[in-house]
Amino acid sequence: MKPSVFPVYFTWFDKLGWVGLRVLCGAVLFFLLLPILVIIPLSFSDSSFLTYPITGWSLRWYEELFASPDWARATRNSFIVAPLATIIATSLGTLASVGLARVQFLGKGLITSLLIAPMVVPIVVVGVSTYLFFARIGLSDSYAALVLVHAALGAPFVVTTVLATLQGFNQNLVRASLGLGVGPVQTFFRVTLPVIAPGVISGALFAFATSFDEVVVTLFLAGPTQGTLPRQMFTGIRENISPTIAAVATLLILFTATLMMVLEWLRGRIK
Repeated sequence: MKPSVFPVYFTWFDKLGWVGLRVLCGAVLFFLLLPILVIIPLSFSDSSFLTYPITGWSLRWYEELFASPDWARATRNSFIVAPLATIIATSLGTLASVGLARVQFLGKGLITSLLIAPMVVPIVVVGVSTYLFFARIGLSDSYAALVLVHAALGAPFVVTTVLATLQGFNQNLVRASLGLGVGPVQTFFRVTLPVIAPGVISGALFAFATSFDEVVVTLFLAGPTQGTLPRQMFTGIRENISPTIAAVATLLILFTATLMMVLEWLRGRIK
């Protein structure tokens, strides 16, 4: 006989509350996802406007998307900047987290606050300040400036998730490895990294999403040839709202969903 999902001590009132909570959570989730899902049918509309009801169906906006050199350049730039920024943010954020977790010193809280400051500083302030800084050294319209600032915006997410993972890490494992004659670098890759890998992967995903979706900093730092997908979408909405944007949004939704499923699969394999 299939076991019940309710503990034996649950009363009918407890069961009703449990079911009601699940229904409420499902309704809230549906309410949050509905604006995202609404855009998908519009990408298959044959109308030149983003309107309901849909009078006919067509793939013309996907054809226009894949035939446009501007969208192709923006896509290429996004897949150049975001992975590079993710690699830098993940590497530096992980090393910083391990150092902060191992050592107790004066000013540790201040350093931690500085590392996660980009999460709370208004993004417009970041855009203006970084533009003024990189303009002075001649890097305002370059991939290097864009990658470095995107990495700085993504690093706090890596620091936060890795520090949370390190809370349950047994430092005696590191001491034992070092006591057996293994070097610090090998100890990190063979002992520490496998244990904190779920936190590192989660932080890397957040860093990638932050870079991939960033538009304000890109508006300040990117030149005519460094525009990313969010900037191209912003330009399209500002000048002429075309259903091509709905096609791009649909593909980004599918890409994000695939990325989340891959993340969960990797985390399951690591565990």
